[in-house]
Amino acid sequence: MAYADQQMSGSRLASIIIVALIHVAIGYALISGLAISAVKQVVQRVTTVDIEEPEPEPTEEPPPPPEQDVAPPPPVAPPPPISIAPAPPQIRVTPQITPQREVPLVVPRATPTPTPTQTPSQARGAQRDNYNRWAARIVNEGYPQRAIRRGTEGTVGVSVVVDTDGRVQSCTVTSSSGESVLDEGACSAMERYARYEPALDAAGNPTTGRDSLSIVYRLN
Repeated sequence: MAYADQQMSGSRLASIIIVALIHVAIGYALISGLAISAVKQVVQRVTTVDIEEPEPEPTEEPPPPPEQDVAPPPPVAPPPPISIAPAPPQIRVTPQITPQREVPLVVPRATPTPTPTQTPSQARGAQRDNYNRWAARIVNEGYPQRAIRRGTEGTVGVSVVVDTDGRVQSCTVTSSSGESVLDEGACSAMERYARYEPALDAAGNPTTGRDSLSIVYRLN
């Protein structure tokens, strides 16, 4: 009895499983079929939708401009009549020709430019004053006594410096006689007896000057 109950429960379990599988298959078929049909319907709707283009809105034309009142043209008065006077007769005028006088052309004379006058220079050297007189005194009175006692003769050349007073300031022997006594006597006599007019500069003022001469000593 227990064995039979076990067989019946096993077959019953198998049948329940089979039935459940059949239900699952049927449900799956139903679900898949419904899903496919639903997808087809959606595709058809999408493909069959008409896209209507919006109609263009009508553009309103601008209203015509208001008519302007045009003023009538002003009345034109006719021009006054022009009276044309006859032209006067032409008068011939003979031009009078006045003889022209020839005006002498005066050429201004050029005024010579005065040249500055240069004052002539007054410069000059020392000049011997009364030369013959003092030259004789030099030979006679200025003859050295020692040379006379010895009978010594000779010629002495001298150069002198004359001061602003016309007197011999200094004397130098330029040509010796060979005797010192005559050379010394000649310069001493020149400083004592010789007289000059002093030299002058360009303005005429006295200045120092020079002179050269020879003194000849001879015994008679």
